[in-house]
Amino acid sequence: FLIEIILYRSNMKTALLVCDHVLPQFKKDHGTYPEMFNRLFPEIDLESYLVCEGDFPNVEDYDAYVISGSKLSVYNDIPWIEELIEFTRRAHQLEKKILGVCFGHQVIAEALGGKVEKSDSGYLIGVHAFEILSQEPWMNPYLPQINVLMLCQDQVVKLPPDSQILAKSPDCPVAMFATGNNILAIQGHPEFTKEYNRVVFESRLERIGQEKVDAAIASFVNTPDTIALQSYLHAFLCSTQ
Repeated sequence: FLIEIILYRSNMKTALLVCDHVLPQFKKDHGTYPEMFNRLFPEIDLESYLVCEGDFPNVEDYDAYVISGSKLSVYNDIPWIEELIEFTRRAHQLEKKILGVCFGHQVIAEALGGKVEKSDSGYLIGVHAFEILSQEPWMNPYLPQINVLMLCQDQVVKLPPDSQILAKSPDCPVAMFATGNNILAIQGHPEFTKEYNRVVFESRLERIGQEKVDAAIASFVNTPDTIALQSYLHAFLCSTQ
C-alpha cells in the first residue's frame, strides 16, 4: 500500500517511560530507546524518564505516556516494575492517554486487571501479519492487515475488564487492544527497524534457537507497515476522543 500521511505537531505534554537500555554494541548503529521513539513520533516532543532506573515523573504532570519495551517480564519481582504497574493504574484513573509497546502493552494489561504469561508459542520474532479486527477512528487510512516487527516471548493471555481486542495474529491472539478511549496497547515494535530486530534476536540465538531465527530472517521479505503504524499511533495519542 502507498500511504501518504500528514502528522500535525501535538501540544500534548507527553512522557516516554523507558523500561530498558539498548545494548552498548548496538547504540551507534541503531540508537537508544528515546532516539527510536523520537524517530517514530517526530511531531511529538517526548520527554524521557528511565523508569528502569527508578526515575518516574509525577503522574499528574503529563497528558500522555508511552511505555517502552523491555527484556524483562512484568511478573518479575522487581521494585521498579511494581512501581510502573501502579503508576499506569493511577494514570488510567486520571484518564491520561497511555500507549504501551510490547512490555508496555503487558504492563497495561497487568495494571488494569489482565494477565501476562510466557507464551506457549515461545519467541515471536521477525515480521508478523496482524489482522485488524475493529476499525477505529484513528485508523486512517484503514488497512485490514498490517505487518509488524515483533520480539517477545510473553503475551497477554487475559484482557483487562472493559477492553477490546483490536488486532490478532496466528501466534498472538491479543496483538493489540484498547481500554476505553485513552489506552492503546500493541505487542509489536513499531519503533524498531528490521536491522535492529535482527541483531537483537541473533544475539539471543542460543535462547531462541536456529530454526526460529532462520524463519524470522525469511520473514523480512515482507515490509513492516511502519508508516501506517506511525500514523495510527500518532493519531491515537493526539485524538481528543
